[in-house]
Amino acid sequence: MDDLDHRLLVQLSKDGRAGISTLAARLGVTRATVRARMEKLSQVGEILGYRAVLKSDLAYRPVRGIILIEIEGKGAARVSRTLAAMTEVEAVHSTHGRWDLIAELGADTLEALDTTLNRIRLIDGVSRSETNLYLATRRA
Repeated sequence: MDDLDHRLLVQLSKDGRAGISTLAARLGVTRATVRARMEKLSQVGEILGYRAVLKSDLAYRPVRGIILIEIEGKGAARVSRTLAAMTEVEAVHSTHGRWDLIAELGADTLEALDTTLNRIRLIDGVSRSETNLYLATRRA
């Protein structure tokens, strides 16, 4: 994937409904180039689909954030499965660096999020965690 592919993906993530002509103008390339790149990115699995992000998607669970998790030993797969089964956990990501996993969280209230955080910290193998709450979403 080259710079043009990355710039195209950025444009699509900002506006998945942008037309090929609009994307071509924004990127300074021809429509044929954009169409070919989109087809290639779809074929290799970089573009999995297109969807509308609704205002209600963000309002559904108004208290949102992430928890960074450190795992003892080799329990990351088991902890990931446990997290994925929790309804308040919207996504689980493995990472490289200080933290082993990052989980995206959503809840109706701060109290509900606190309960979820306590449940996560009690999972066997979780040795440390750090939580960050989202205060505002500027772009969805």
